[in-house]
Amino acid sequence: MKFFLPGLLFAALWASASAATKFGVLSVDPLILAQIRFFIAGPLMLLVAHGIQRNALPNRLEFTRLTIFALLNTTIYLGAFVLALKQVSAGIGSLSTATNPLFITLISALWLRRPIRWYEGLGIALGMAGVLLATYPLLEGSYATLSGLLILLGGMVSVSAATVYYARFTWQLPNLVINGWQVLIGGILLLPFTLLFADFDHSHYDARFWGSVFWLIIPVSVIGLQLWFYLVRQDAVQASLWLFLCPIFGFAYSSILLDEPLTIYTFLGTVLVLAGLYLGQRDKFQKGKKVA
Repeated sequence: MKFFLPGLLFAALWASASAATKFGVLSVDPLILAQIRFFIAGPLMLLVAHGIQRNALPNRLEFTRLTIFALLNTTIYLGAFVLALKQVSAGIGSLSTATNPLFITLISALWLRRPIRWYEGLGIALGMAGVLLATYPLLEGSYATLSGLLILLGGMVSVSAATVYYARFTWQLPNLVINGWQVLIGGILLLPFTLLFADFDHSHYDARFWGSVFWLIIPVSVIGLQLWFYLVRQDAVQASLWLFLCPIFGFAYSSILLDEPLTIYTFLGTVLVLAGLYLGQRDKFQKGKKVA
């Protein structure tokens, strides 16, 4: 129970990001939603990290690494995510997020120049096939567009590259300092694009918009991340298993809250993605069993 309730709550909150974003982009331009979220969440975390906890500021090298990480993890990925959710369903957004470990496996193999094991390759293929299968009927029903899916794909590649880049270094900074600065720097890097391309004239800062911003910052970014760090500290292998629940919660939210369709393609596609995730992470799971 000590591990079950935090894990279940983490999966439920983490999967809700797609639905919350979908509500937000109904009111404002996607870039504006991302921009305001970054400029509230980043300073809020830094206020706690430096103002209350009295952590030291990053040095010049750490700022350089944080800027590269922020560009990949916040500016490109989250910017692409909110843009894509203007054109694809919230359920597909959650499903794509769950494929992140598969992209990490592929990018790390290319980066480190090691051959991809057969089960990793099969896992990646099953994961991509599952997303395509779940998406197929949504394309016909105008719940997804090809351009939206391509933007989503670009974002997933970027966040996976960010994860591989992050893992290259031994960070001395606390997690709150890293997250606060990378969100704020990511927002600063996104600002020129927002000012140039966002539709300010047709954006409405109504209760739905502010509710979306609040949910993305507090339950998702703050509570969700703290739960994730707690789970990882308890058991990193078991923590990763909770990611498997995210697509299920995501499709439930999209159906109940947004009236997006669930079809046999949705369920079959989700099963393929989960099977692909297991194969792609097989070494991690087997290592966890041996340790246990």
